[in-house]
Amino acid sequence: MKRSAVLPVALLAAALAAVQIVATALGREYILTQMIMAAYYSIVVLGLCLLMGYAGQVSLGHAAFFAIGGYTSAVLTTKPWPRGGAAADWLARAGVLAERADLYGEPLTTVAPWAAFGAALLLAAAVALLVGYPALRLRGYTLAMATLGFGLIVYRLALGAGFTGSADGISGVPPWRLGFGLAVCGDKARRVQNYYVAWSLAVLALLGLLNIVQSRFGRGLRAIHDGELAANAMGVDTGRAKLQVFVLSAVLAAAAGSFLTHYNGGIGPSEAGAMKSVRYVALVAAGGMANLWGALTVSAVLTFLSLRGCFGTFDHAVFGLILIGIVALAPEGPLRPLAAWFRRAASKAFRGRSPHAPA
Repeated sequence: MKRSAVLPVALLAAALAAVQIVATALGREYILTQMIMAAYYSIVVLGLCLLMGYAGQVSLGHAAFFAIGGYTSAVLTTKPWPRGGAAADWLARAGVLAERADLYGEPLTTVAPWAAFGAALLLAAAVALLVGYPALRLRGYTLAMATLGFGLIVYRLALGAGFTGSADGISGVPPWRLGFGLAVCGDKARRVQNYYVAWSLAVLALLGLLNIVQSRFGRGLRAIHDGELAANAMGVDTGRAKLQVFVLSAVLAAAAGSFLTHYNGGIGPSEAGAMKSVRYVALVAAGGMANLWGALTVSAVLTFLSLRGCFGTFDHAVFGLILIGIVALAPEGPLRPLAAWFRRAASKAFRGRSPHAPA
């Protein structure tokens, strides 16, 4: 990562720490719950920003990948594993299976959260390959429709399948103990540590994607966005690059879904809804498309406000008006105009303080 990006990351880390310190000092630590959820949703938006803003591929099915990650973790960590047998003993010794008590205090053997997380990422990657290989040969609205169709299929499966809990979803997902005293769960006593875990993951995702954008692969993605035929002529394997970035964004969405499922202790079919996917796309557009910083900022702020219920029953209407305003007035995202304004203000202030300034 370039040195010029170190200062913004440091400022972001300081701002996130300040939010937690102020919230705790004012006795409003409860707002960290929505901040945690906003961080996980923002990871999905970051991955979609790389796909849409840099590779120029529109996906209306990323809520499905989020749900795949969440449901895979939920199913594997709540459904009992057959006890006994050589395979079960070997998996238990390897740490893949874990023993815990169920709601009635009876012993229950399930897949360990870390293994379920790995399975969620692998499943999301495999599905993204199967969906992306034919879909990414399409262009324009046809690609959007193909991914929307995929998302609707996943939503109907989540809503109607018995192993997903149908309309009720899955509850009772156990905490994910990460070690060093950290655990991903909704326990109030662990709210602060979950805040830092969630936002550390979001910042790591941001740093990783910034490095990708600045790499040779990132330059190839921008070439595809500007003109696929020209990128092919320049030697960029456009089909492979589009598929790779599609799979990467799907894996990020699945990872976020898995973590949020453990934090919430469950997941429902609404996470796979088409409106969720549309919301992710809208947040990327409002953030400035090819602007990872803008996507993270806009996603975090608007998602937090929606989760807090600041707009009440008019949430979708106000959310839509805000997005229209951002896209109309600042098509490159709100951060660049703000940064330009601060630079002009700082320049004027510096000239005003200069001893050589005219009286």
